[in-house]
Amino acid sequence: MTAGEVPPARDLFGEPVPVPARRFTAKLAHTLIADGEGFVTREVVELAVTLEGLPGDRHAGFARAADSRVPWYPRGTPIRNARQVSLVAPDELAEIARRLGLAQIRPEWIGANLVIEGVARLTGLPPGTRLHFPDGAALVVEGPNAPCRHAGASVAAQTGQASAELGFAKVAKGLRGLVAWVERAGTLTAGSKLEVRVPEQTIWTP
Repeated sequence: MTAGEVPPARDLFGEPVPVPARRFTAKLAHTLIADGEGFVTREVVELAVTLEGLPGDRHAGFARAADSRVPWYPRGTPIRNARQVSLVAPDELAEIARRLGLAQIRPEWIGANLVIEGVARLTGLPPGTRLHFPDGAALVVEGPNAPCRHAGASVAAQTGQASAELGFAKVAKGLRGLVAWVERAGTLTAGSKLEVRVPEQTIWTP
């Protein structure tokens, strides 16, 4: 256990006590797509999602090539694409901007697809959390989106602050948002409500 980490609650038999499942509503504030040449997304009114992700988006597809995020496979190996959709929260982007000394970081600068409002600590949502949208579309959270130099380079280009290229990855850990994959096809409409279903959680200890 690392310094500062809170030990899991345990029952009378010494077993970890599960954190109960939760459901609550949030708001899909903005929808964006990366259908151009580069990393930056553009805002649209709605996104049609399929089991392959967002048609036309640079991260669409059932499979993707293994990269530095999955070093246990040879680079380029086809693997399941669990990074079809990128989600961010306005409050977390504001905190990253504050740490970098910037007035703002816009979601499109770092390739976000969905901007979610009303979720405390969005990046902390556990894998397996499901996001259900009004017409039946559903996403499953794969995990946090690790900050990278590509996003930092984009922030630096947009703001003219060269130090952001390397600084972004240092200050955005735990705030960069999430990646998710499409479990059920449908339409995601900006301004609509969604239901967040957080699964029961038990901290695993050997």
